[in-house]
Amino acid sequence: MPPQSAPYGTWSSPMTAEMITKGVNPISSKLYHLEARPSEGGRITIIDTPSGTDLTPSKDWNVRTGVHEYGGGAAIAYGETLYFSNLVDGRVYRLKEGGSPEAVTPENKVHRFADFNVHPIHTHLLVSILEDHTIDEPSAIVNTLCVINTVAKTVHPLISGADFYASPKFSPDGTRLAWQQWSHPDMPWEGSHVYIADVVIRSYDGLSLKNLAHVAGEALKISAVYPSWANNDTLVFTSDESGYINPWMYQNGKATALFPKPIQYEFGSPGWLLQTHPYAIVDEKGGLAVFITTKDGRNGLDIVDLTGGSPPRTIETPFVVVENIWSLSRKAREIIFSGEKVDEGLSVVKLTLDDTFGTRFTVLKPAPVPEFSSDFISVPKPMSLEAPNGELVHVVYHPPKNPDYLGSSVLGERPPCVVLAHGGPTAIAMQNLSWTTQYFTSRGWAWLAVNYGGSSGYGREYIRRLDGKWGIVDSDDCIRAAQIISSEPYNLVDPKRLVIRGRSAGGYTVLGTLANAPDVTTFAAGAASFGISDLLPLEAHTHKFESRQLEKLLGGMSAQVPELYRDRSPVNHADRIVAPLLILQGEIDRVVPKEQAELICEKVAEKGGVIEYKLYQGEGHGWRQAETIIDALERELGFYKRVLGLKS
Repeated sequence: MPPQSAPYGTWSSPMTAEMITKGVNPISSKLYHLEARPSEGGRITIIDTPSGTDLTPSKDWNVRTGVHEYGGGAAIAYGETLYFSNLVDGRVYRLKEGGSPEAVTPENKVHRFADFNVHPIHTHLLVSILEDHTIDEPSAIVNTLCVINTVAKTVHPLISGADFYASPKFSPDGTRLAWQQWSHPDMPWEGSHVYIADVVIRSYDGLSLKNLAHVAGEALKISAVYPSWANNDTLVFTSDESGYINPWMYQNGKATALFPKPIQYEFGSPGWLLQTHPYAIVDEKGGLAVFITTKDGRNGLDIVDLTGGSPPRTIETPFVVVENIWSLSRKAREIIFSGEKVDEGLSVVKLTLDDTFGTRFTVLKPAPVPEFSSDFISVPKPMSLEAPNGELVHVVYHPPKNPDYLGSSVLGERPPCVVLAHGGPTAIAMQNLSWTTQYFTSRGWAWLAVNYGGSSGYGREYIRRLDGKWGIVDSDDCIRAAQIISSEPYNLVDPKRLVIRGRSAGGYTVLGTLANAPDVTTFAAGAASFGISDLLPLEAHTHKFESRQLEKLLGGMSAQVPELYRDRSPVNHADRIVAPLLILQGEIDRVVPKEQAELICEKVAEKGGVIEYKLYQGEGHGWRQAETIIDALERELGFYKRVLGLKS
């Protein structure tokens, strides 16, 4: 059938919401990866990558952890043995090839484990984060490093005192341990420390530590994170002391930057999830590493000389998002990672580095093949927009794209646009293929993802633009970006058909933009998924990991600046919301409880506003079940179309 014309926002598309639930989200470890199963209640299972065999096929297994609530670091492979945390009962299990999972920690419903590391000599000993919820209140939850003896099936304390721990790593000979720790009010990317200590093997409970030494980092000022041993003498980590996350090393009791002068792009990202190291050691001597970088709103790969003194070498790569990087074979100079392209989903990829720094990419597990032509895919266009105050706002724009349509049948029409406020708020909207984005662009919508002030990937100062100004800078940047691209010289979208969406912290930005902004009429509609409406109960009831984040984002705790908390809470300005509002919420969300959603809905309804609310049973902070993913997306599109009067 020849291409046709139809009004923007009404195009027919082969992309259904159901297709979006069939993606893969692997976290590679050796030659295994984790795979999300939305059709099985959102559980995560372990897959043998080469064969595709499901190693934890029963629904009794969910390879996830609730540490920090966001999790990460739920599994590790060592040789042919896997260790994993099972969300169903909180215990750690050992899985050997051909066998069945066997518990190696005692029954204890209040213990959570994550971020494992196996002792290289005494391989029955694991170091792990232990999060104790005996008293399940944020101020009473205790995080420590512990030792799991997988033979005796016991758990013993190793180190405590800080509010949080991450990244425990044994040296190759097992004589030393490095780790990361931080305490409130810092988040790990704001102020974090790296420590090392000598390991003492003990027969009765495994091991202990002595001679603790501070390597790097400073509370409130410097984030030293992601320690890992290049060899027995060299510890590698990253630090943002220069204003950008750059590689450092620790040798002979001294920490030094690896580059002759700081590089002004990022060699890491904020540690929202555990076990997300941004680099892998390449060679047997520990002289080279490949780092994931972030610049211009996309990831890249750089080769870094770990002996110091030389600048990085950039690897040409087709991948715009790179995550989960691991050493596969130092002898063969092989690493593996998960990679995404602008027009292709997530693949598991092997990178081989030769002696002359030549590179070869081998796809071990290809991205799922979509059920439609790649001609439907809208390719991202990153832009840096200059606001009237001279500050830059970084965005990623996707135009409408559908090969079955030449454009609009309405002369001079510009497309409606979905403006995305990402979560975090210290996150970043990247340029990788998102089927949610394509779901809209293939139907004649434009899509604008705004990396507002506070986003990561652009240096520490850009993140700090949000300090004390959450609810102001993020909203202002979303409004400015939408106004700029809908006016001269861009004229890309219809200024009267702008809608704004966001999840979690992005949901707060949506609500704040519609309720608190000086001009609340920029957007014709909004959709907030598990968004924050009232900052006071958020401070009182949110989980431990983020329980003091508001202190920096708002310039103090509520006892210090109560009027500011009230003023920045969208629920207190619900009478100013004139745009129709869709609220989507998980019933068992511990990060942003359902009361946040119900409060704003009640207030908007009292004032006669247009409000639609959907509570999803069994869902927490983010959608995991296929039925929810499908309904939420179809409901959102239908809501916008009704508000804007679009008819297919």
